[in-house]
Amino acid sequence: MKAAMGYTDGKKVVVGMSGGVDSSVAAWLLKKQGYQVTGVTMRLWQEKREDVAEDAARVAEAIGIPHYVMDFEEEFKCHVVDYLVEEYLRGRTPNPCIACNRHVKWEALLKRSLALGADYIATGHYARVERLASGRYAIRRSVTGEKDQTYALYRLTQEQLAHTLMPVGEYEKSRIRAIAQEAELPVAHKPDSQEICFIPDQDYASFIDRQAGKRVPGAGNFVDSSGNVLGRHKGITHYTIGQRRGLELAAGKRIYVTDIRQDTNEVVLGRNEDTFTKEVFCDNLCFMAIEDLKEPLRVFAKIRYNHKGEYCRIEKAAAGKVRVIFEKPVRAATPGQSVCFYDGEYVLGGGIIIGSGR
Repeated sequence: MKAAMGYTDGKKVVVGMSGGVDSSVAAWLLKKQGYQVTGVTMRLWQEKREDVAEDAARVAEAIGIPHYVMDFEEEFKCHVVDYLVEEYLRGRTPNPCIACNRHVKWEALLKRSLALGADYIATGHYARVERLASGRYAIRRSVTGEKDQTYALYRLTQEQLAHTLMPVGEYEKSRIRAIAQEAELPVAHKPDSQEICFIPDQDYASFIDRQAGKRVPGAGNFVDSSGNVLGRHKGITHYTIGQRRGLELAAGKRIYVTDIRQDTNEVVLGRNEDTFTKEVFCDNLCFMAIEDLKEPLRVFAKIRYNHKGEYCRIEKAAAGKVRVIFEKPVRAATPGQSVCFYDGEYVLGGGIIIGSGR
């Protein structure tokens, strides 16, 4: 965050340390810049992974900063786990990382950190925070494009951004790894995590079964777009838009999930081309680089984390919604996922997909 970098003396920053390379280097960089750094490892979902806290503590000792473990299980249960379960029960596919970033890694951590006298919180995310000429704060894409994490951060508020530092976003990933080695950090060779922290086996359906119990909808019908029954499915929590594998249905041709009907407990199947659309609607809007959408804009948008993105026009629709009209069709625009809008390298904002115009 360039507005703050020139005045580090006496400024206190709490760094969320996961025990990985990126957050460890973030703490090291900020100490080198003159901040008073404290490392905090957040205990989230019934974790007994002491290795995470132990790795972070070893890094903190090597850097020469204090380190603490803080319990955020209650906030995580409320804003991430319960949210995830409810969305899947509705036949939607949420992004838990976006909810966690907004409500736990920022809101909850920032509140506690400010209460302890900190000026900022910091993370090892691959993104940058800058103050625009308008006075608003915005997130800018990371220098390392393939590691960019701005999509998962679009819901952060102006207050949160004003107290956020993201030093890792200014570097290539290869340089971050090299810094860790040069600084002799004990996690310098630790591989990057590729998993959702609270569902390490990535079996969402089993996780939801355990959390929701009898509320989980049972088996139902696979149908085509006309309502013709094609077979039986295991339950709508097992499926997402665009899915082809794991359907366990002998159809004699490739078929894909094109819709999930929670009210009738049906999963609609069709052709791959049926999963494409040029029109998406979203609500739960959160704007960042702009205060609000006052007129139609041409922007670049991503409809999920690993989507390469596409240009589109965004315009207000009825009842607090936004209509997104893509210049080229996009595949598997999934209710519950987020659409993130960009103006060049900067995040304008985004919303949660509620349906498409197909």
